[in-house]
Amino acid sequence: MNLVVGAVGSVIPKLLQLLGDEYKLQRGVKKNVDSLSKELKHIHAFLSKVSDVPWDQLDEQVQEWASEIREASYDMEDIIDTFLVSVEGREPTGRSNLKRTMNKMANVFSFSKGKARHDVGSAIQDIIKKLQEVADRRARYKIHDLVVKSSATTSSFDPRLNDMYKEVASLVGIEEPSKKLISMLSSRTGHVAGRKKIVSIVGTGGLGKTTLAKAVYDKLKADFECGAFVPVGRNPSLRKVFMDILYELDKNKYANIHTKDRDERHLIDDIREFLVNKRYFIVIDDLWENESWKEAIELALPENSGSRIIITTRNSTVAEKIGDEVYKIQPLSDDNSKNLFYARIFGDEKKCLNDQSDEISNKFLRKCGGIPLAIITMASLLVGKPREKWSDVFTSIGFGKKMNEQVENTMKNTMKILSFSYYDMPSYLRTCLLYLSVFPEDSIIDKDSLIWKWIAEGFIQEQQGISLFELSERYFSDLVNRSMIQAIEYEWNGEVYACRVHDMVLDLICSLSSKENFVTIIDYDRGSLSTLPSSTRRLAQHNITLEHTADASMVGTLLMPQLRSFIISKCDGDKLAPLSSFKHLRVLDMECCSNVTSSHLVHLGTLLHLRYLGIGHTNVKDLPNEIGALKLLQTLNFRGTRITQLTPSISRLTQLVCLHGSYTLTVAPHWIGKLASLEKLHVRVDSSDGNAGAFFQALGSLSKLRVLWIGLRIEMDDDMERDFVLSLRKLHKLQDFLFNPTFGSHAVTRTNMWGEAGFVLPQHLRHLDLEDFCFSWLPSCISAAYLPYLAHLTLTVDAMDQKGLEFLATLPEVSYLKLDTKSTATVSNISVGNGYFQKLRFCQMPSSMIQFQFNEEDSSISFHIWNGIDAMPFDSGKNDCSIPPSAVMPNLKVLSSVRFVRALKDGNNDCANIGLQYISSLQKVEVKLVCSGASAVEVEEAEAALRKATKVHQNRPTLKMWRSKEEEMVSGVQTEKAQEDDNVPTEELQKQQEGEATADEGISKLGAVNSSIDSV
Repeated sequence: MNLVVGAVGSVIPKLLQLLGDEYKLQRGVKKNVDSLSKELKHIHAFLSKVSDVPWDQLDEQVQEWASEIREASYDMEDIIDTFLVSVEGREPTGRSNLKRTMNKMANVFSFSKGKARHDVGSAIQDIIKKLQEVADRRARYKIHDLVVKSSATTSSFDPRLNDMYKEVASLVGIEEPSKKLISMLSSRTGHVAGRKKIVSIVGTGGLGKTTLAKAVYDKLKADFECGAFVPVGRNPSLRKVFMDILYELDKNKYANIHTKDRDERHLIDDIREFLVNKRYFIVIDDLWENESWKEAIELALPENSGSRIIITTRNSTVAEKIGDEVYKIQPLSDDNSKNLFYARIFGDEKKCLNDQSDEISNKFLRKCGGIPLAIITMASLLVGKPREKWSDVFTSIGFGKKMNEQVENTMKNTMKILSFSYYDMPSYLRTCLLYLSVFPEDSIIDKDSLIWKWIAEGFIQEQQGISLFELSERYFSDLVNRSMIQAIEYEWNGEVYACRVHDMVLDLICSLSSKENFVTIIDYDRGSLSTLPSSTRRLAQHNITLEHTADASMVGTLLMPQLRSFIISKCDGDKLAPLSSFKHLRVLDMECCSNVTSSHLVHLGTLLHLRYLGIGHTNVKDLPNEIGALKLLQTLNFRGTRITQLTPSISRLTQLVCLHGSYTLTVAPHWIGKLASLEKLHVRVDSSDGNAGAFFQALGSLSKLRVLWIGLRIEMDDDMERDFVLSLRKLHKLQDFLFNPTFGSHAVTRTNMWGEAGFVLPQHLRHLDLEDFCFSWLPSCISAAYLPYLAHLTLTVDAMDQKGLEFLATLPEVSYLKLDTKSTATVSNISVGNGYFQKLRFCQMPSSMIQFQFNEEDSSISFHIWNGIDAMPFDSGKNDCSIPPSAVMPNLKVLSSVRFVRALKDGNNDCANIGLQYISSLQKVEVKLVCSGASAVEVEEAEAALRKATKVHQNRPTLKMWRSKEEEMVSGVQTEKAQEDDNVPTEELQKQQEGEATADEGISKLGAVNSSIDSV
């Protein structure tokens, strides 16, 4: 139903737009438009009221009426869009400026506009007539009075109750999570003395949050004076929740509490009175939003010292706001998944699991993804069935398949649990989630591409003061927080770049999409459709291979002018539908289809409604000149293609917000300033066309840019770099900036230009990558005062001193730091108070050795970087491993640096003396061993010392080592002779110089050397 709400809601503002004087509609048409918009507002209001009712609980007549309204809304939007495009006219694709030609074109356009106004008037009359017929049927059958099926009003069994009454002995994989949760409840982390402690359990539906909370509650409740385990759920009755708490606290005293007529205030007073001076343990299960807790439940639970509370929720935002600590429940491991799977199938029979494992079992388990609810559901379908029938059961499961009664009934409870989360979301989020059904199973879905598609489809409505992309990012984060999609992060900085959808959630949204005619899927791995519904609005085509190309061409034989999205995934067939088939297409995505070439873009200029064109990672080599006719195009994504030159007609795409080429291949055009709506730009600045200077000057006019990646294949002169710096000053909305020379060596910047008085980088920068753009020193524009939101920094600085290193250390949000410098510097006295490196997760110094050293005077830590040439900034004393780790870099997980084996040996130091024990969160250590001047034995000793340093660390971080300059290693004889010369006493040297050394002494020394060689 939310799809109908969205369809109606998007067309209303477009109707109102038609009433503007610039479109010159006839008076009668304006009157019809005004009447139509008012009728749709009333329809929209009614639909909004019932949108929270699950589709299968709606009365069949309401479903049919809603479907008619949805299709009429889509038709209206197509009509309006066609009119708007027609009255604006197409710009000519030729280059002639002859007045006669232009006059002829003007006459043609004038005629076309008049015809368009007539057509839209007739079309609106047809729509009004159609809606009137729908309204008559609605009145005739009193649809407003039906809404919900009568069976839906009766109470139904909540399948989650099973989780509360399982014996602990029957639970699989519960031991480790229980230990962790009990540890959190007993620790003082995040806890204020004298107050109750709250731990949140968060995870998607079916992961076992209730099961875990109940197991821990049953184990610990005897240690407290009283306790309660109370489910809350969606849209809770707080009065009932309070009554349940009282009943659980004392079943005798409050045996009849549910029959009492007491309001919420008196119930809160009763709870507080009962709990006064008592240590209590209460579980609030299945909390959906913060308001119920903050405004009611929390008020009933006093701050009794030693008391503990667990809340379970699917929403990470709720978990973090309420809990002192948050336990993120994880899917079962592969072994535990198998144990649970076979235990459910075979009961108490002690079958040998190794004998049971086979490919069909693994298919079931992969689909379940470690979610206990899904595993139990799947296994239940196999109970009592012979092994040879399992494959048939698997085939019968999933979207688009007719399931037998047993399979359908078994899957129903699982889908019901997941649907609780779906219907808890606002309608705009449901629409965004359903769109994910266009992607195949197990897809890694790029976040930015998904957001641009949402925008192209019109799912994101404008809000004042925020861009559509930023609003979409909030929607994406909300879906993650609600556990409906799984975020995929970069390991090194925690930035979310993609998502995936669990198979069970995908089955749910595919089912809903099918029922509401939102998406039609042709999946050749699941069997092709023989025909397509005539009302198909969005078409997803999956898994086309060469043997399917004959079937795939079936799509092209149909005229589908109503199609809005055509998304082709995992396809290598070469018979794709001709673009002329799709008159109203808004989204065309053919990314990663290896056989797509430039020939597939024939007739591209006819797709006048196209907003999103994705041809990334295809074999397209050039863009047709007719692309300039796509005046509504917002996103042009051709990353990973061979396209190097952009056709000048793209300069007419004034609504283009994303131009995503390759910053190593796509030559930056000098006319880029005409694309004033751009928010994302990836290009390369080249000397091939002589327009580099013009590009840098025009860049400053792109005031909406958020993402700018530039590859540099030209040496900038003073004027060019100054133009570039001046343009940067104007890009106030820039958040992600990469500037990378791609000609194989560092580009030396004119650092004084970047440090001039008044120059600052855009304040909202979060990602700054200047790796091969070498500064002579750290410019003043890179500091906490100017870059308060910077989270990712890659930098090359020739001369880095203590002050510069401290500037970097105080950047408040930096989680990723890669600093390439040949300098030696130290940040002393790092402690909790000075806030150095507080959010750093990844630290890489590719040319420097890193050392942490404890200062006994004030128990602080010094952070040294050393180039292996200057005097060693730290002494050779050993770090005391018994000293408790400091709070230095408290979030650092990855440390990558260099060890100069020979230089350390010369300084009487070794590779074990790093100070890793002071980095409490360390998970991974990467070390490049510079071997020049060292012997093989010394390098091996260094490697052994590094292994020991990571082995004794409390986290046992992984260690990755590799050797550099092995060809410059020396033999053992050379090393021993050099050490021997260094260690000869002064008196003996004098004797040798005076010729007083005896022959026996000489022979003795030779024997020592030979003995040393033998030992090597």
